[in-house]
Amino acid sequence: MLLAIAAGTVRCIAAERDRVAREVASLGWLQPLPSESNFVLFHVDSGHRPKDVVAALRKRGVLVRYYDRPDLANYIRISAGRPEDTDRLMAALRSLEAE
Repeated sequence: MLLAIAAGTVRCIAAERDRVAREVASLGWLQPLPSESNFVLFHVDSGHRPKDVVAALRKRGVLVRYYDRPDLANYIRISAGRPEDTDRLMAALRSLEAE
């Protein structure tokens, strides 16, 4: 029974991770890397600075990760959460575009 519950949870997380990758990529300036984890690493296209994106999302109550390392300088990491978390993320990203 416990394994069935865990398997269901894994399926939900994977589905939400795929939704995050698809919806965020639809914005056109964040490109997802393939992921088998509970997060997606996104390349931030020129015209947007990853540190600024992370700071602006934080102001909107959305937390994503940025690693201040040369090999990850143009990337942000977005974890899969609940569907309402993805909705909030997308609303925050769209509001950044409107600025």
